[in-house]
Amino acid sequence: MKILIVRVSSLGDVVHNMPMVADIRRHYPDAQIDWVVEEAYISLVRLNAHVDQIIPVALRRWRKTLWSAITRAEIVAFRQQLRARHYDLVFDTQGLLKTSVLMRMARLAPGGKRVGLANATEGSGYEPLSRIFHDQSIKVGLHTHAVMRARLVAAGALGYVADGDADFALQAPPQTHLDWMPASPYAVFFHGTARAAKQWSQEQWVALGQAIAARAVPVLLPWGSNDEKQVAQLLASQIPGAKVLPALPLMDAVSLVWRARLVVGLDTGLTHIAAAYCKPTVEIYCDSPRWKTEGNWSSAVINLGDAGLPPSGDEVLAAAMSLLD
Repeated sequence: MKILIVRVSSLGDVVHNMPMVADIRRHYPDAQIDWVVEEAYISLVRLNAHVDQIIPVALRRWRKTLWSAITRAEIVAFRQQLRARHYDLVFDTQGLLKTSVLMRMARLAPGGKRVGLANATEGSGYEPLSRIFHDQSIKVGLHTHAVMRARLVAAGALGYVADGDADFALQAPPQTHLDWMPASPYAVFFHGTARAAKQWSQEQWVALGQAIAARAVPVLLPWGSNDEKQVAQLLASQIPGAKVLPALPLMDAVSLVWRARLVVGLDTGLTHIAAAYCKPTVEIYCDSPRWKTEGNWSSAVINLGDAGLPPSGDEVLAAAMSLLD
């Protein structure tokens, strides 16, 4: 059986799609499983041993230069790669018009079908028009976790039950020498997020960092934008021994997570990677529903807060100390 998964972005969503792959492999061990993903996340999907071929797409970049000759040539090459195989099943677990169009471009084997979501979950970006490209649409509950949503789509099409804990099947990232990486155990704060409402107060980050530093565990502060870098520098100036990291490529950020003694982070992709690895992780929810993405598959992951109900500093501190212990 040849299977194609279309899940192009974003970072956290790509991570949450991985247990679907492990489910398929467990029930169909000889299946060929390919994945269409944004070029920025190729290295992450490559860490999943169950994926046979990765087909990169560059929708984000192509939109900016749609009429250039180079972009048109890249689109033609992508379409040729996508249609090089005949697939028995093509899954779109994102439920957007753009991903359903990619699904439609793939070539089906005789009797093959295209399968996607029949409905949105609460607050998702699902686009109902995507269903016109489906041969089968799988209905999910209104409050279905992001991981289970993808697992249910595959289970519904392939005739098995999506049960058991989520298996992300993530291998360790390539081991490279990183000058900024401490030799001793360290904590990571993923304090930055694009939406201001999802942020936790700087005073609470400082108090938490000071408490962790008092345990002789240094705090590392990555960032993803100039504004986040400024916040990291402000936090570091008040947390003894804290270190602001350089700009990190994705695999360096994954290595940062992989080697961490503790990860504390907001509802962001790198925090979800830490949870997927079952690293000791405190996930902080301030402005998004916890049920959608919380790490509920491991006792090493503690989820605090909810939409409109950020956790207190004492709650996060107690969770962090319990994981350090």
